[in-house]
This record gives sequence, C-alpha cells and structure tokens, in this order.
Amino acid sequence: MAMSLPHQIGAISGSPLAADSGSASSDAPPSTSVSAVWRSPLTTNLRVSVQSNGTDADRVSPSPPLSPVHGGVRPDLSVAAQALMTPPFTTDDASEREYALGGSRAEEEGKGVPVYVMMPLDSVTWNHTVNRKKAMNASLQALKSAGVEGIMMDVWWGLVEAEKPGEYNWGGYSELLEMAKKHGLKVQAVMSFHQCGGNVGDSCTIPLPKWAVEEIEKDPDLAYTDQWGRRNHEYISLGCDTLPVLKGRTPVQCYSDFMRSFRDTFTHLLGNTIVEIQVGMGPAGELRYPSYPEANGTWRFPGIGAFQCYDKYMISSLQAAADAYGKPEWGTTGPTDAGQYNNWPEDTNFFRKEGGGWNSQYGEFFLSWYSQMLLDHGERILKSASGIFGNEGVKISVKVAGIHWHYGTRSHAPELTAGYYNTRFRDGYLPIAHMLARHNAVFNFTCIEMRDHEQPQDALCAPEKLVRQVAMAAQEARVPLAGENALPRYDETAHEQILRASALEVDGDSVEMCAFTYLRMNPDLFHPENWRKFVSFVKKMREGRDAQKCWEQVEREAEHFVHVTQPLVQEAAVALMH
Repeated sequence: MAMSLPHQIGAISGSPLAADSGSASSDAPPSTSVSAVWRSPLTTNLRVSVQSNGTDADRVSPSPPLSPVHGGVRPDLSVAAQALMTPPFTTDDASEREYALGGSRAEEEGKGVPVYVMMPLDSVTWNHTVNRKKAMNASLQALKSAGVEGIMMDVWWGLVEAEKPGEYNWGGYSELLEMAKKHGLKVQAVMSFHQCGGNVGDSCTIPLPKWAVEEIEKDPDLAYTDQWGRRNHEYISLGCDTLPVLKGRTPVQCYSDFMRSFRDTFTHLLGNTIVEIQVGMGPAGELRYPSYPEANGTWRFPGIGAFQCYDKYMISSLQAAADAYGKPEWGTTGPTDAGQYNNWPEDTNFFRKEGGGWNSQYGEFFLSWYSQMLLDHGERILKSASGIFGNEGVKISVKVAGIHWHYGTRSHAPELTAGYYNTRFRDGYLPIAHMLARHNAVFNFTCIEMRDHEQPQDALCAPEKLVRQVAMAAQEARVPLAGENALPRYDETAHEQILRASALEVDGDSVEMCAFTYLRMNPDLFHPENWRKFVSFVKKMREGRDAQKCWEQVEREAEHFVHVTQPLVQEAAVALMH
C-alpha cells in the first residue's frame, strides 16, 4: 500500500543524517566523492533539586575565594498551488521585501512580514546529495503554494570542508539551492560553524570538520571549558579567534575562507535566490557561549547554566584584563561561587538578589570582560562577512538566543552565563544591537512564539517582556529585527502570539519585523490540521497586523484554497510516488 503524502514528506526529517537518499546512517564515511570542490589559497514545571554542602551559600562574594577544579487536510495540502487563487510575492515586490534599516515600517502600513521555513537539519547527506529528493521537491512546492517567501537552510562547515582544510564540496547545496530557485523560493543560508547534535531539536549529528576535531584532540583548550574542566565541542572557543591553531589558520580565517568559497560558488544566486546570509557565531548558530548544554543531561531547563571561560586562552585574556584593571588576583579564574548548571539564582552566592557577587565591583569587572569577549567575537566575524558579502545584494544576520527563564530576577543569571550582560539595572541587548548596526546586520531573535503565562512562573520566565526589550534595543540602534520560534508550535495560540510580536508598539512606533522564520519543516507540519492552520498563519502574516480580515475569515479562505486545488495536488501526489 502506498504511503500517504504526509508520510512521504515526513521521510525527509527525524532520522540520522543519511549517507544517501536511501540510508540513514549518521556516521561520516572515511572519504567522500568530490563533485564541486573549491580550494582556498594557502595563505512540566519541575524545579531541579540540588544538594548543597553549604560551602557556596555561606561564602561571601566577591568571587573567587576558591579555585575551580580543572580536569481532515488531505494530501492535497502538501503540494497545493496557491497561484490559482492569489499570486505569491515575486521579485517584483522587492521594495516590500527589503529589510528596512530602522526596523520600523510604520509608514508602510499593511505590508506584512514574509515567512520563511527552516529546512530539516539533514537536508544534505554525507555523500553531498539532497536527502530524499522527491519528498523534498514536493515539500518545497507545498511551501511555495502556501505563500511562504522562502526557506532557511544550514550550510554545515562539518559537511562542506569535512576532510581537508581548504577543500570545499558544495555538491548537495548546489542541488538544493537550484530546487529552491525552481520553485521560486528565496533562501536564507546559515553559515553553520557549529556542531549539530546536543541542542534542543537536533535530530542528527554533524560534527565539526574532521581536521578541526583532530586539532582539538591535540589541544583540548580549543574547546570551551567550564570550571570543572568539562569540555564543550559544539564550537571553537572564541578565546583563540585570532590564533593560528587550526592547521596554520585562525578560526576566524577558517570562517572567512568558508564564506568566501560560498560566495564564489554561488555568486549567480546571490541577491536573487539567496537573499540573506546568517552567520553562525556559537552553539546552535547563536551569538552566545555554550552555557546550557543539554547533551548527556548536563543542563536541564530552567537551570542557570555555567560560565564557559576556563580554557587557557580565555583565562589568558582574563588575566590580561585583570592586570589592566589593577586587580591581578581576579585574573586567575572566573567566579567560583556561581553554582552549577541546574542551580537557581538564589541557590548561589554569586547570583542571589541580595548581596550577590554579580552586583559587586568584581562582578561588574568579570561580567563586562565576559560579555565584551562575545561582542568582540561577533565584531570580528561580522567585519569579515561584510567584506565578503557587502556588494552581493544580500542581507547579513546574526541570531541571538531568547533566554527567558529567570528573566524576572535581578541578576538574570542564565543570560549572564550565556554572555548577555543583562540585569535588572543594565541593558545587555543594546550593545549587541549597536554592534549589528555597525555592520548593517539583521538582529534575529528567538522565542517569538512564547507567552509569559505558558512558562513556569516559579522560574520567573518572561519571554514576552524579553522580546519587547529586544525590540526596543533594535529600535534605538536602528537595526532591523527578525524573529524565529524557539520550539515547534502548530497551534493558533502560538501563531497569534507571533503575529502580535511581529509588529510591536514601542514608544508610539510600530517595530515591524523584516522577516519571520518558522521552525521547522517536518512531518508534523504536514499533518492535516497543522497544515491548515499554518496556511492561515502565513496568509495573515503576509497581510500584516492591520489587515481588516478577521482570523476566522482567513481560516475559511485557507479551507477554500485546500478544496479548489485538490485535483492538481492529487496529480502531484501520484507523481511523487514513482
């Protein structure tokens, strides 16, 4: 019996990274065929109970007195052709789609927000082909028919430059980009310099390039390190950004060479099919430290996480900063009274609201250094990306994590450990916005779909307040704001929240997002009821918050769209089965 179309489409995700379209192995082969090689020049609301021995809470800040220990929609919705009803936006609508440099488009009332959809993480195989090509083709046709503006795809460093430094195999991405172009979909290409696997929603494992991993094995301090000596291999430590530790190149040079090869390979698609380059800057592609790693149960929501500054390169920088500050004793280690990954702020001496080390002279020194290191990292990579893509007609964007838990506390501990110096008394997102503005980059923020009351209130979660703070920072810095949902959501409540957040009123002005990217294309999205709601959501986003039609009217139009396109879709479904 033939599978239904949603099941066929479902075949493209939720499995380990395949070696080819017919297998599902996440192990990289010892060698791969090179078809498009570019060589660079040599040059539930559960609080975690944590046992305490009393030594931390009884101590007095500032740190560090102790040293750390090192060591009933039918298959038709899958490929429906909305062009029969209302024409989708085309390149002729570029003026409506261009990211407005102030982030505020109140004067362009009713233009709406374009919706992109994230592709499965394993869209390209280890053999450099498109994973499950027929299902992918049908899915892209479905997205286009629903009025989606385009797709977002991870371009994995660990896949493209897997075997040898300076050799890039773009084969699978060439094919996928041509498929997007054929269907008239725009592309947000993510330069993914991080490992896939170990974060929320990671359905496959793609490590860093083999040769980079070999260098980390030789020098473990190339990996982010916590105070207990635990290494994190998701992303190269920013402490060695400018040191030639990767086969004679610095990490930033490696990222630059990768982006330059991408530009040279796909120059014919830049500015028309490829409209945005999102530059990965940390774990999960986000500008942050890997302070809350889920792998092996190290961290669980809503723990405060842990500082990641204990590799020798970060400590060397910290010591230099402490010497310059006139407090050399502060440079030997980071805070030692900041608790563990799954503590809450009040469990720790450093983050507690009364007399916490975060609000001391030492705390201000350390947190300023820690957050500035992250900003400098972003600045270095953005400077390179701007030089490479600056004249190619594409936007550059950076993703920032929506760390909303314990947002209602004074210290905002989880944000601090991630590198965002945001507290009750300090705005940690405005410096990020200013840094992005200097390079005309888009501020891409997550957790747009969340509401405060949906989250554990004892953890003082406040995603809505956080999103508003970020929107205000973007407005002040005059940087475009874009959004993503942090977790998969298919319900109308989440859709309505995204619609609301996509055009917030801030100081009398409407801060409208320049784009929204929906996480993620998977089997659940093509479930009949979910797909019907998604089509309505896309239509509403396109029409804009001020559209006169009510949500129910949009729902009726979506249902009509499903009905009238059924014959064409059934024909496409039959073709997909062969």
